[in-house]
Amino acid sequence: MGLLSMAIWLPVAFGALLLAVGRDENARVVRALALVGAVASFVVTLPLIAGFDNASAGMQFVEKMPWIERFNVHYHLGVDGLSLWFVPLTAFITIIVVIAGWEVIQERVAQYMGAFLILSGLMIGVFSALDGLLFYVFFEATLIPMYIIIGVWGGPNRVYAAFKFFLYTLLGSLLMLIALVYLYFKSGGSFDILAWHKLPLPLDAQTLLFFAFFAAFAVKVPMWPVHTWLPDAHVEAPTGGSVVLAAIMLKLGAYGFLRFSLPIAPDAAREFDWFVITLSLVAVLYIGLVALVQQDMKKLVAYSSIAHMGFVTLGFFMFNELGVAGGIVQMISHGFVSGAMFLCIGVLYDRVHSRDIASYGGVANTMPVFTAFAVLFAMANCGLPGTAGFVGEWMVILGAVQYNFWIGLLAATTLVFGAAYTLWMVKRVYFGDVANDDVKALTDINGREFLMLAILAVAVLWMGLYPKPVTDAMNPAVTELLRHVAASKIPG
Repeated sequence: MGLLSMAIWLPVAFGALLLAVGRDENARVVRALALVGAVASFVVTLPLIAGFDNASAGMQFVEKMPWIERFNVHYHLGVDGLSLWFVPLTAFITIIVVIAGWEVIQERVAQYMGAFLILSGLMIGVFSALDGLLFYVFFEATLIPMYIIIGVWGGPNRVYAAFKFFLYTLLGSLLMLIALVYLYFKSGGSFDILAWHKLPLPLDAQTLLFFAFFAAFAVKVPMWPVHTWLPDAHVEAPTGGSVVLAAIMLKLGAYGFLRFSLPIAPDAAREFDWFVITLSLVAVLYIGLVALVQQDMKKLVAYSSIAHMGFVTLGFFMFNELGVAGGIVQMISHGFVSGAMFLCIGVLYDRVHSRDIASYGGVANTMPVFTAFAVLFAMANCGLPGTAGFVGEWMVILGAVQYNFWIGLLAATTLVFGAAYTLWMVKRVYFGDVANDDVKALTDINGREFLMLAILAVAVLWMGLYPKPVTDAMNPAVTELLRHVAASKIPG
């Protein structure tokens, strides 16, 4: 079993073990076992980073064996610079989620921890799959644990939010399945994604494929106007669910654009770049304004996530290295920052049982250590230089200016909205006089909460101050992708 298989199946195995033997009366053992599984799964991903050849644009750590031989389906895994960093990021966030739920989750602890471990393995499978059917299986299978997490441990409207999440993402994916079947027959009976990249397809076929993939990936990102499931899912999901949803699951859609839409239908992608750029700009502008009027902290950060993911799709469809690389860096940094923002909201909710901004005020007076972390993450969400939030957005803005000055100007002005809604929330929640008895009774974070926030703080600062390891690994793959997209695939 190779490193990628271990990264996928080790958390799944631990999750299945928890589901099989876990009981609430053994909650302490269950939590310890979940943490061991999450840490072991992360440790397995570290040799991928250490052994990765930054000079190569090709697939590395490749595993391939027959799966369904009759239909030429293979268990085919591999990572390149586009996907490498999402594997350890997924495992890392899973550790944080296990720590975050340590004391908060008191019922069905084994099922809760098991669902997250299984989800972690399935998401790593999405980033590693090089067989079209295998990708689809992993892509769809991720819906099941998240559906259960929202539906069982969520808020009062959890069933509605879980159904909406499931239906939106499933319906979009059905068109992708049709596209995969078409490519299977067009390639002579192969589900090899890398072989699909080389298919000479006419523009009309590319256009249909592009929009079939777009239906699946735009919902997952989510792009405006198919974004409405995300705020509901975030508000109703438990804290751990919101963290994984924002930090990893949204990235599955953006990654799909890189692995399918751009390389398989490059001519259609160039033909309809204006369409995606327009939707992305609407997302970062309009959604930024929507975030400004939110009274619920979780909804505000959820809309912030949609706006930040708009930067990602904007970067991808400008077809220059700064834009594409900036989009990938933004995906990784957003994983740290958005996860940290939702954890901070979770810390307050566990104490006051309210997400309304009006329920707080002057938290810095009673929770100074926690406020220091919360303000750091808020500054990163604003795109403060020196934090993870700055690097990707700055690269995308530079790429946008290189593509078209006015698009770059529009993209840059959205940083003002980001600072406005984030700082408005910080001012109302953390600063000023103590607003009420609930805030007066607050106690500062304990050792467990300090640990998870400190780990994320280090990650946010590391990504902001020294992103070189991330960009070095992705640059050759980004260059090769852009070279491939620039070369027409239309026959003749």
